[in-house]
Formats: sequence, C-alpha cells, structure tokens
Amino acid sequence: MKYYLIAGEASGDLHGSNLMRAIAGYDRDAEFRFFGGDMMKSVGGICVRHYRELAYMGFWPVLTHLGIILRNRSLCCQDIRKWQPDTVILIDYPGFNLSIARKVRQNMQVPVCYYISPKLWAWKGYRIRNIRRDVTRLFSILPFETEYFGRRGYKVDYVGNPCVDAIENYRREVENTGVCRENAEKMPVIAILAGSRRQEIARNLPQMLAAVRGMEGYEFVLAAAPGIDDSFYDGFLNGSNVRVVRGRTYAVLDGARAALVTSGTATLETSILRIPQVVCYRLPADKMARLFRFFVLKTKYVSLVNLVAGREVVPELLGADMNSGNVRAHLLPLLGDTPERQAQLDGYDDVIRKLGPAGASEKTACRIVSLLRGSTE
Repeated sequence: MKYYLIAGEASGDLHGSNLMRAIAGYDRDAEFRFFGGDMMKSVGGICVRHYRELAYMGFWPVLTHLGIILRNRSLCCQDIRKWQPDTVILIDYPGFNLSIARKVRQNMQVPVCYYISPKLWAWKGYRIRNIRRDVTRLFSILPFETEYFGRRGYKVDYVGNPCVDAIENYRREVENTGVCRENAEKMPVIAILAGSRRQEIARNLPQMLAAVRGMEGYEFVLAAAPGIDDSFYDGFLNGSNVRVVRGRTYAVLDGARAALVTSGTATLETSILRIPQVVCYRLPADKMARLFRFFVLKTKYVSLVNLVAGREVVPELLGADMNSGNVRAHLLPLLGDTPERQAQLDGYDDVIRKLGPAGASEKTACRIVSLLRGSTE
C-alpha cells in the first residue's frame, strides 16, 4: 500500500522515520512519499520537500514567508492527488497539516490519520471542529489527551509516547555497541537545549549562556538542532566556553548533572533520561508573554513534564521570568544532592509511569495498516 506522510520539523522527522519502519514491518509492500527530513529519507521512499522549507513559527516569520508556505501547501495537495496514496498520515505541525486534511477530505476518498495530535488543550481549541470533520483516526502520544478529546465527543487512540521508544533505542544502541556517552570529561556537564527553530534559539540561547557565564567546575555542552547551521550558533557562542555537539542530543543529556531546556518535546526527553532541568521559554516581548499566558495558553503549565504529571515537577520560566538571573537561581539547587534535585527525580518516576512502556510506533503502525485492510482492530 501507499503511504503519504507529512512532517514539518525535526521531531516529526524522527517520529515519522520510526513510524515508517514500523509500517514496513506490517506491510512489506509499503511505499512511502513524504514531506520530511533526513531521518525519513534513511528509511526509504521519496522526499518531496525537506522540513527546512516548512519550519516557520510565530506571526512575523509566517507572514514574511507566507508565499513559500502557500506554494508548499499547493504542491503538497497536488502531489497527493497525483500519487493517489491509500492513506495520508499527518505528524504534528497542525497549521499546515490541518489545511492538508481538509483538502484531502474535499477531493479524495482516502483515510486521513493524525499521529501526534495538535495541542488543542493548550491553544486553538476551536480546531476540534476541523479534526472531527477531516481526520479519520487520531493517535495521541500524551495520556491526558484521551480525556480531553473524549469530553469533546471525539475518540482518540493513546498509543504511548515515541520519546520512550527513541530513548529505549538509544540505550539499546549504547549497550550493544559500547558507544560512550558524550559526557566523558572529568568535569560534570550542564547540557543546553535551546530549541529547534532559529527564532527560539535567538530568544533563549543568550539568556541561557548568560546564566552559566562564570560558573566554574562544569563543562557546558550545547546540543545543536538539526537543520541549524553551525554559523548560526557561532554568532551567539563567540567568546564562550560552550562546546557544540551535533546529532547526539541523547548522548549530551545522558549523564549530565543538569540541563537548561527550551520548552517542547525536549523537556519530556530530559525527564525520561532523568536529568534535572530548568524549563525556559522566552517570548519576543514582555507584553506578549503576559497576553500569551492569560489569553492564549489554556493550561496551567507549558512543559510536557508538568502537564503529564499534573503538577509542577520542573520549574518553568516563561516570558520576562526567563532571564539569566532566574535561570541561574533555579539551576544552582539542582547541581548538588539537594531536596530540589530529588523532588524532580521522584516526579520523573511518576511521569515515566504515566507514559507507559515503549511501542508507540508499533501500535500506531499496526492500527493504520489494520484500518487500510478493513480490520476492526
């Protein structure tokens, strides 16, 4: 059967590649065509557009690149109609993907599957109308989403979280190959994860660097985001003692004493690896941060760690609160054997239990293939 996948950023590329491998295990004749990245390319199939041409976030970047976004959307719709897949699989990236779902429903008779559902519980809850109308099957990776969507009359499948799968695969690789962790230095490491998009990095990284400036006895390691050139980081790192590592985020985190993490999937990955963290997310302006908190964000927390736990496990510094002084003040207690450090580790155990075992890609692949074969599974 023919599978058309759409992933618009680095995390979607990772989870899309794992899903493709799992689908191929259930359907030996599987053909793939996709908007994605290098990890999906490594599985096979045809990459129509790389996610680097799609990953724009925020009002101004979207507005200034609107022509590119609209052309890519048109290309995607035309390519789907021409290729005539048996299903379209959308991976996160709701602004783009929900518009594709609508076009597919209007013009074709193929099921639309959504893997990694839009975060309607945080913002833009009105999109539930689009999902009810245009999405055949939605596969959730956050346990609290089943109740959220259920209260709104839409049944979703919780399949587990792919971060659990990815970290289990990493640990298996380390065990089988003897590959060392990135942190083999004598000094303890503080890991820095500043986001996956240029806008995020430009806002967050300077404050993170200022927070650790002058700290002695630690090595500082920045995990570079896929698709972001080294030259972009150089503009922020000149004169600093921060080491940049590319393509080994888990190895950077694994064994680190603590981490500074821009809010997103990375916060959950850090918790599964059981590394104490400070969650950082700076918005373009203080006023926008207040508007975001009170009028846009519909949840008490912004980090996936706290959302899954249902309580504050890790500190969240949002907007104007995300400054070098606050970051440092929250980081320092995590570096020793302190109650603050232990409280985070205990909270992580609760998060890991709620996420459940690995197997998200396998479960999703099985259910998609069963749907296409007419099974009631």
